[in-house]
Amino acid sequence: MLNQHHIPHTYREYDKDPLTEPELRSVLSKLGVEARTLLRKRDKAYKEHGLTGTESDDTLVPIIAANPTLLQRPIGVTETAAAVGRPVDNLLALVSS
Repeated sequence: MLNQHHIPHTYREYDKDPLTEPELRSVLSKLGVEARTLLRKRDKAYKEHGLTGTESDDTLVPIIAANPTLLQRPIGVTETAAAVGRPVDNLLALVSS
């Protein structure tokens, strides 16, 4: 979609190059949300780690960094803001602001 709108971007393959803990914390800060709001509860790692969705960021950030499939995606990130790309129009709004 970003290509269709001629919006320059860099795509990062989350499973090959997962976000580090500091990067995750930065994204959470830009989104203004807690890590639990971005959990994919149907992901295998959610059950494997016995997650409930009530854990703190201090608990979840290292788990998400080690299990990137737990993170909702796509997430668009700019220097100052971020947006979860569901619906994908959120990404257009992010780059338009």
